Amino acid sequence: MKMKRCVLAVTAAVMMFSSLAYGGEEPGKDVSELKIGLSMATLQEERWEKDKQIVIKELTEQGILEENIYVQSADGDEQKQVTQSENLITQGIDVLIIFPQNGDACAPIVRSAHDAGVEVVAVDRIINNAELDFYVAFDAYTMGAIQGKYITSLVDSGNWIMIAGAPTDPNAALIREGQMEYVQPLIDEGKVKVVLDQAANYWNPDEALLYTEQGLTANNNDIQCVFTSNDGCAGAAVEALEEQGLAGSVPVPGLDGDLAACQRIVAGTQSMTVYRKLSIMDKYAAQVAVALAQGVEVKDAVDYEIVAKNNNLIDVPSILLKEEEEMFAVDASNMEEIVKDGWLTKEEIYANVPAEEWPEW
Repeated sequence: MKMKRCVLAVTAAVMMFSSLAYGGEEPGKDVSELKIGLSMATLQEERWEKDKQIVIKELTEQGILEENIYVQSADGDEQKQVTQSENLITQGIDVLIIFPQNGDACAPIVRSAHDAGVEVVAVDRIINNAELDFYVAFDAYTMGAIQGKYITSLVDSGNWIMIAGAPTDPNAALIREGQMEYVQPLIDEGKVKVVLDQAANYWNPDEALLYTEQGLTANNNDIQCVFTSNDGCAGAAVEALEEQGLAGSVPVPGLDGDLAACQRIVAGTQSMTVYRKLSIMDKYAAQVAVALAQGVEVKDAVDYEIVAKNNNLIDVPSILLKEEEEMFAVDASNMEEIVKDGWLTKEEIYANVPAEEWPEW
């Protein structure tokens, strides 16, 4: 895959904080001596377990000893993540890689880490209101725009239920902005009426199920789209639609490329998922962490453009993936892309489809 050559975003704010992001350890520290902490928000969904495995694999390929990689999972509990991260910091780690459960609640972690001389790399969700050292993620606005473009090509009128992601997740708001790039014009033209608009706390599928059921009941099942923002909530929406005999006739988008979502897509009950090549994000996170731990400038260690992402306090040096080859819409017509990428196998995806109906690719 062709990557952009690395260009450090030349803004005064980024330069101001580059000493935080790049100036930790003495250059040339033996990589075999480095210790890396990895704090996962949760491992309760399959994609997060895959993220963990990819980060660990890349760290070891960078020369970090596996016994020097300390992993904790917070099981979706933001306070537990704070406590666990404090524990990781006390174990003498050089850098903390964190997949935040709550971007606001994690600010104290950054302060504690810096007090101990530990730098912090946030992955997938930014940590707000803290002097975060680096951020690696996919561009959330683009995710939502991919969903919006796809769904409005299928249905451009009628009563819609819209279910956003967690209010505590900064990505959720940006995903919604991207969606509305395509949906808002239809609302303004009077073609689409949003009859229910709710956010699923912590991306909880149970809440998405409840909201979909409420929207269907209140509108006598006269619903033309249930617009969900990730695969977990999409699955809940499909469940509610199935109860009313509507699954497959009402478009439902998702995001994450989960196995269950891909199985629903080939079965015809979920419309699409936004597939992100998470291995790219995870590998960059590991590379950035090792560079920071060694005192090497990140711009010399990674082959990607570094930009500024504001977190309400500073402009954080960031890698924001958004190219088409890095994330794109997947439906039944191009499901082989997920298989080619090694994310899932054909056998897993089509496990519920008779073998004679499998595609030939």
